[in-house]
Amino acid sequence: MQIHLGELARLRAEGRQAGITSVCSAHPLVLRAALRHGRLHSSTVLIEATCNQVNHLGGYTGMIPADFAALVQHIAEEEDCPSELVVLGGDHLGPNPWRDRPAEEAMAEAEKMVAAYVDAGFRKIHLDASMGCKDEPIALDDETTARRAARLAAVAEASARRSGGAMPVYVIGTEVPPPGGADHALTTIEPTAAAAARKTIDIHRRVFEQAGLREAFTRAIGLVVQPGVEFGNHNVIFYDRSKIAELKSLLADEPQFVFEAHSTDYQGTTPLTALVEDGFPILKVGPELTFVLREALYGLDLIASDLVPDYGERPLYAAMEALMLAQPKNWSQHYHGTEAEKRWLRHYSLSDRIRYYWASSDAQSAVERLCDALRGKTVPLPLFWQHMPAARHFADAPLEPEQVLIWRITRSLADYHAACGAIKR
Repeated sequence: MQIHLGELARLRAEGRQAGITSVCSAHPLVLRAALRHGRLHSSTVLIEATCNQVNHLGGYTGMIPADFAALVQHIAEEEDCPSELVVLGGDHLGPNPWRDRPAEEAMAEAEKMVAAYVDAGFRKIHLDASMGCKDEPIALDDETTARRAARLAAVAEASARRSGGAMPVYVIGTEVPPPGGADHALTTIEPTAAAAARKTIDIHRRVFEQAGLREAFTRAIGLVVQPGVEFGNHNVIFYDRSKIAELKSLLADEPQFVFEAHSTDYQGTTPLTALVEDGFPILKVGPELTFVLREALYGLDLIASDLVPDYGERPLYAAMEALMLAQPKNWSQHYHGTEAEKRWLRHYSLSDRIRYYWASSDAQSAVERLCDALRGKTVPLPLFWQHMPAARHFADAPLEPEQVLIWRITRSLADYHAACGAIKR
């Protein structure tokens, strides 16, 4: 069932729990899986891009916001996913990509970025100006953060009025884990203190009103807080609802808000369901979806190695290893240990920093070669049992490799769909 972002707080107040999955990925197969899943279930497809991934200068994907929006629209049309189900969001929009510059320079770029996002049709805007710029503390105080967020909101409001369509809804707050997960084994993560969350709301409300943005603040629907979930290279910290009783009570005093949960990857249906029930109906997922995509690609790589005489010995794995060694900047600061440990982390870390490499021409060529090698082949059941046992239903019939990949991504999306539930109108 389709759920609008602006409904979440009201539905919670009425005791009708419902959530929305936020898909944070630019990989075309992940987007296709999400849009196909949304069409099949007539459910909201919220797709978000981050400030580093997509911005007015291209980001690490090389896409500006209009490019990303066009990619999503193109895939949605191919999947017959109705446009009214699709919502685009911008995550961590602020000066972060330019924080090595003086604050005014970084904020000027952030303003251009926010305008580009809104002009391209993004209507869920996470305002994140919490990070310090050149010669500033790493993390800024609430007052400075709120003033910069209001400055960006003013740009978003003006851009929306100029470009037409619905006005943006906003998410504030920034107390989240490191993007893409932590670099070390984790033992525990403390949830945000209720007093800190309340202070964030109070200061933003006052600053927005002082800036003449009272009406815009009424469209602030979400607050990012730390629910106590996280994943690192090696392990996952699962949700413990017993730790957030005081934090959860804040929502009774702030009925316009719900919480937004970041880094919910790898939690599974039961913890995700508890998060939705406890006031976190916006569940963000990203690395898990490309992790399971890689899992399926490597499973098919093994099958092709055993099945196709001239395919070679795991050439996709070998190509990705060579690519990551030749271009180490996306993993070398995050993976540590012996050479053997760094090798397995490059491919199998839960932080999934291999995801930065799939768009390269070498990776795409290796994936195409894999898919071409298996397309139309009949894979015997024992090979699926050996390398991808959960995919055994694809055995003994002409194979479409892309369908295996989408199926695997959809299994993770199904956990989120089950947790988000369905409401009766």
